[in-house]
Amino acid sequence: MEDTITAQIAEQRTQQSLTRRATVDLMEQRLFTLHQVLDQGFVRVIDYMGDDGAIVQAARVSYGRGTRAVQQDEGLIRYLMRHRHTTPFEMCEIKFHMKMPIFVARQWIRHRTANVNEYSARYSVLDREFYMPAPENLAAQSQVNNQGRGEALPEARAAEVLELLKVDAARSFDLYDSLIVDEAQEASPQGLARELARMALPLSTYTQFYWKIDLHNLLHFIALRADPHAQYEIRVYAELILEMVRDWVPFACKAFEDYRLGNFDLSKSMLAVVQAWLRGEAVDQPSSGLSAREWRELCQALGRQGCV
Repeated sequence: MEDTITAQIAEQRTQQSLTRRATVDLMEQRLFTLHQVLDQGFVRVIDYMGDDGAIVQAARVSYGRGTRAVQQDEGLIRYLMRHRHTTPFEMCEIKFHMKMPIFVARQWIRHRTANVNEYSARYSVLDREFYMPAPENLAAQSQVNNQGRGEALPEARAAEVLELLKVDAARSFDLYDSLIVDEAQEASPQGLARELARMALPLSTYTQFYWKIDLHNLLHFIALRADPHAQYEIRVYAELILEMVRDWVPFACKAFEDYRLGNFDLSKSMLAVVQAWLRGEAVDQPSSGLSAREWRELCQALGRQGCV
């Protein structure tokens, strides 16, 4: 399948289309370009609509003529981002073709604000492709985060785990192949239906889908999935998409990175603690009204030594 996709992309890159709509040079270069992710995954841009100008255009429709003379485009976009006026960002859309392990795709699909069409294992036979982590990405269960990783496994244990994963995945695909009828043969009562045979496959199996989403919801996805606490296997996809967004809407992306990505929101109680500190008052966790976890997060975010 990979060779077929590569050949299709090569053919598509030779085609040119004239348009009167707004285009972005860097995004035009990304069209029909395969960006590798993980060991066998990829992301590629299929199409996009709008640019920074589309955000400004939509905002000025609702804000009226008065802002036109006093607000420059970048300043207006930063204002919109800072104050969470999200509708103008929905005027831009982008469509991707993705390939990723099924367990990553199941996390991905939780973001329900997109249009998705996935490769059908009921209709087609899945390729013998499964994800194998790099040894340095094999880690033990975190002792402080129930849904995260802790320390990396020792080298010998990592090698042992990798071998177990490879053997199990290969055995699963052997079973899958034995259950279905080869496509060159006619349907036979001896072969199991593809929709049932896929039960034998592991979650490390690669799947593919088209994913279309507007910029507002895409930025929300990136904020969650490019975060250092996100699972590595989905984070590398989100980080690549963030690079694409920088090319696509540089003003909007800069505002997003300044105001949203990696920021820390203060609750009303947290703000009261910070105000007390600024007045020189002593505040500890029991008197702050914050839970132990909130207190720890506040101290870490502010880099305040000795209060954790």
